Order: sequence, then C-alpha cells, then structure tokens
Amino acid sequence: MTDHTTITVAGETPYDVVVGRGLRLDAAQYLSPSVAKVLIVHPPTLATAAEELRESLSGERQVLLAEIPDAEAGKRVEVAAFCWQIMGQADFTRTDAVIGFGGGATTDLAGFVAATWLRGVELLQIPTTVLGTVDAAVGGKTGINTAEGKNLVGAFHAPRAVLADLDALGPLPRNEVLAGFAEIAKCGFIAEPEILDLIEQDVDAVTDTDSEQFRRAVELSIAVKAEIVGEDFRESGRREFLNYGHTLGHAIEHTERYQWRHGAAVSIGMVYAAELSNLAGRLSDEAVERHRSILSSLTLPLEYPVGRWKTLLATMQRDKKARGGMLRFIVLDDIARPTVLQAPDQSLLFSAYQEIGS
Repeated sequence: MTDHTTITVAGETPYDVVVGRGLRLDAAQYLSPSVAKVLIVHPPTLATAAEELRESLSGERQVLLAEIPDAEAGKRVEVAAFCWQIMGQADFTRTDAVIGFGGGATTDLAGFVAATWLRGVELLQIPTTVLGTVDAAVGGKTGINTAEGKNLVGAFHAPRAVLADLDALGPLPRNEVLAGFAEIAKCGFIAEPEILDLIEQDVDAVTDTDSEQFRRAVELSIAVKAEIVGEDFRESGRREFLNYGHTLGHAIEHTERYQWRHGAAVSIGMVYAAELSNLAGRLSDEAVERHRSILSSLTLPLEYPVGRWKTLLATMQRDKKARGGMLRFIVLDDIARPTVLQAPDQSLLFSAYQEIGS
C-alpha cells in the first residue's frame, strides 16, 4: 500500500481514517487478529465488489455477506434484524466483526448492527461514496430511520478504522459526486475556508475524483470532522456544529420520503441556515451570497416550495437536536465561526424560510 494519508480520530477509542487508492483489498490488516468471523454489509450495486472483498478476507476467517436495500431503504429496523439473524445463525461472538461497505446509509446501518450485536463488536468502515467518505463513515455515529424521522434510533460506536479508498469513488455518477460535495462545502463553511477556495478556484477540477484538488478537499473535510469528533464523541458540545444545514435538511428528506439525495436537502438547509444567521444579525450579506454561489456552482438546489413550511416545522420539532421541544439551529457569526441559535422566534424562522421559498 503506497501513497496514503492517515488522519487519526482521537478520543476514548482512537482510530485511523486512511485515505488512498486500492485500500479496500488491504482490509484484512485493519481487523484484529482475534476476529474469526466477519459480516460484510453491502448494497446490491456492490455485490461483485463485496465478493472480491470477501475473497481477500477469507482464509482462516469465515466471511459472510449481507446484501441490504440501497440508500435510505436500508436504514430500517427490519434490515438490521436481517443482519442480526445472519450473525446469530453463524454464532458471531464479541470478538467477531462487521464491515460496512457502501454509501453513507450502508455504513450507518452496518455501524448500528455492530453497536447492538452483543452490545458492541468490532467495526470496519469502507465507504464507497463521497458522502460516506467525508461524513457518514467517520465519527462513530450509527443509526436507522423510523416513520417519524431520520436517525432517531442509533448509537455511538467507534470503528476500528475507516478505509477511504478513492478508487471506489471513480465509478460514481457525477450527480452523486456533486451531492456528496454538500458535506465537503459544509466543512468549509463551519471550519476550513481552504475548501471553499478550492471550489471557487476550479469547481470542475475539485469535483474530478482523479484530481489532486479532489483528494485535498476530501482530506481537509475528514480532518475537520476528525478534529471535532475526537474532542466531542457524543455530541455534547462542538460536534453539534457538524449539523450545519441538517435541521431543515433532514426535515426535507423526511417530507420527500427519502427520495431526495442527502446532499441536495442539506444544500437547501445550509442556505436556510445562512439566511437565518443573517436575519439574526450575525452573518453578512456577502457570506450569504457566498453560500449561494458555491452551492450553485456545484449544481445543488437552493430553494424549496414555500407552502411546505408547516410540515417542515413540525418535523424539525421532532428532530433529535431539539431540546425540550425548543428548536436549536447551528448558525454562523462568520465563515468558520459557527454557534448555536437556541429557540429562535418562529417569525424569524419563517422569514428566513421565505428567503429560500420557491
């Protein structure tokens, strides 16, 4: 294995995020020597690649595959139960492991399965989307959806390692890459302006998965998340800043019955959060316009139908980030200066929504 970058996530159980090319077939070296059985959780589109991964891990280990529905359809308790059934029938013990091999929804589900089987077994994450690589697979958040909302059931469970194999991102459709860039841009807005500079300098180059600019943006984004979650694993403080754009974004995903890409919903959520920051007297007009310009250059949406506000507000009030029924929004005092806006007046929330209403 050559030309790889290691980013360490500190905390009670430190682990490495390894960024490079051709990493996934080296997965065996990242599992504990005691692991005798492995469950690879993957979507149907990665069936062939999952079989290759299984063969690379086989030998003295028993390796099983669990094919689950793609995207958010995989994040259901029935799917978790299907994985638990496979593990139970194969007599998985606490010294065995789960591998999440797929996009962010797959790594969320695989992490939840690992966190809950015998109260926690070893987990290796191998994300295959931009979103999964820079966000979902890093940080130890796991979860499933319910009819009432997204990620309402879950657990914090740190992986043993995350293998960010850039070769896995090459075959992605361009719209999938661009959707994943919403989370990369988010890291720029809340913590690392160099990411925004990279996008503004050459959006085509930075979104080319073979380019050095793309790799730099990915590594910067992972470093932002690693630094924050290493300090605040259980979201009692700074980790909440990573939810920038997500309160409204998750509500849009729920309203759209998860037929929208996460990045598209979060893009609108970030424009909304910027407008809310502006109306609260915190963020300049220029910084709001920079949001719009950058996200527009990534061909991400900036607007949502104005008539859906009541539905979105009701969903946000059930959001896991709410406290005692009071809404909390991550807002910006400036680029890379996030803070919490606690229980804002509903007239202010609606005024900000009118700024993104179509």
